[in-house]
Amino acid sequence: MSSKPICIAQISDLHIKRQGQLAYGRVDTAQALARCIAALNGFDPAPDFVVISGDLADTPSEEEYQQLKQLLEPLTLPLAGVPGNHDRRDMMRAAFPDQRYAMPSDALNQKVEVGNLDLLLLDSSVPGKPHGELDHETLQWLDSVLAASCGRPALVFMHHPPFETGIWHMDRQNLRNAEDLAVIVRRHPRVQLIAAGHVHRATLTIFEGRPCTICPAPNHAVDLDLGQLREPSLKVEPPAFHLHVWFPGDGFGRVVTHQVPIGEFAGPHPFFAPDGRLL
Repeated sequence: MSSKPICIAQISDLHIKRQGQLAYGRVDTAQALARCIAALNGFDPAPDFVVISGDLADTPSEEEYQQLKQLLEPLTLPLAGVPGNHDRRDMMRAAFPDQRYAMPSDALNQKVEVGNLDLLLLDSSVPGKPHGELDHETLQWLDSVLAASCGRPALVFMHHPPFETGIWHMDRQNLRNAEDLAVIVRRHPRVQLIAAGHVHRATLTIFEGRPCTICPAPNHAVDLDLGQLREPSLKVEPPAFHLHVWFPGDGFGRVVTHQVPIGEFAGPHPFFAPDGRLL
């Protein structure tokens, strides 16, 4: 097995509107995505792949997907995406016909091989509903793909998190059949990470003994209301994306997730002077 780490960038919840429109009347999601793409293109070493974990468009509409494609054109890295509750499967298929979807219709599941690593992208969207669910065909596909190659580590991506965050109005929209996913994860130790979106906040827990993360968004965050004190709200917080780094090693290796802020920041500044003295 190769000794080279593999870096997977995850971006999520882009919520692209028609040109000139703002999300919720105040968030310029197009400008936010442009900044995110500049950060991805400028990252050194370059990520090996980019996963978009849902809510690529906002209402959605064909115009929004065309705007999204134009905004993604400057990205110099390969990518794949899964739909979220703001997306429509038929529109995504039409906008990204070159994606290697596992099924000719319905759920937009994908398997992507990046070196010695498998990326399994699951469609947790339920047409016309905000909550998530992995349908029977998706669960069967996931189980069979994981069983087909027992020696390769796998990272699983989807939109809806399979756990509660404590944010009341988001938890009622999470993955409804998380236990069905848990059964498969328990059966396949090569699953090293489950990575979701939907909540627009960097979040971490353990799911069936595996790290399970939620990716922050490049535009706005869901208000961290853990006491059900406010109406469902957004906050404009520092934007970021996740960088999942897989390091080869014994067994299936290990995965480390970094939160990468988007923007221009001072540095890097050295800790030590040329003579070795701590500055």
